[in-house]
Amino acid sequence: MPQSNTFVKTHQQEIVVAILLFLASLPTIFWMWDRWFTVDSYYAHGILIPIVSMFLVWKKREALKKIAPAPSPWGLRLFVLGIMFYWASALLHVYFTSGFSMLIVTAGLVLHFYGEKTLKEIRFPLFFLVFMIPLPLIVVAFICFKLKIIAAQSATLMLNLFGFHAVQESSIIKLPHSYVLVEDSCGGLRSLISLTALGCIFAYRLKLRLSMKILLFLSAIPIATFSNACRIVFLSLVGEIWGTDHTQGFLHDISGYLVFVIAFLMLYGVKKLMTRKKIDD
Repeated sequence: MPQSNTFVKTHQQEIVVAILLFLASLPTIFWMWDRWFTVDSYYAHGILIPIVSMFLVWKKREALKKIAPAPSPWGLRLFVLGIMFYWASALLHVYFTSGFSMLIVTAGLVLHFYGEKTLKEIRFPLFFLVFMIPLPLIVVAFICFKLKIIAAQSATLMLNLFGFHAVQESSIIKLPHSYVLVEDSCGGLRSLISLTALGCIFAYRLKLRLSMKILLFLSAIPIATFSNACRIVFLSLVGEIWGTDHTQGFLHDISGYLVFVIAFLMLYGVKKLMTRKKIDD
């Protein structure tokens, strides 16, 4: 019998359950897809998360082959809990929590069919899927407001340190000959979400103790905030020197990409410092 037919026959039950779970999850999947690809989405990276997660599992294929299936009785209980949570969320149209319940259901199925050792081996790829689930819009609005105020405060402080007289009024930065309005899209949430996901991967791949990995992951938050403040400072200086018309269009867009470049380099620098410290120790 061909190997592919043997695989299908051996894993018939798992394949059928996976297909049924996928079909049942379609409303949540469509919701996530819409949020990923909406205009000015904060989760444009969302489509990449399951791809990265599957790649991480694929990298562990040899280790997974060596683990003998040992089904856990807790698997079915976790699966039922996740299904109940999912349907309650779906009925109430709370897709954010239904997204999390999909991860609970998946963990329950892995426990049920393969056991604790397999779940432990793929726990990070499974946890990483959290970054594909968009936050509720009300939470996004709240965080955006807080972030743009912090960004405006930070940029105003930096401008004054550089010798430019700047005054902050809410999310507006006033200079002698111009002003900059820090809008929600410029608050830094997009870069914050993307960089925390990137920091999570960095931390996972490094051979450091857990406390150092957590520190690297958390460093993505101030790095994202600082990088975004640098962008606002740059646009403020452009508006002050050449006029506010130059802060739109090309310079506005390219500065958004530069935020990720600066933040990535800083995150990489933190990683290098941590690995060097480990070598020195």
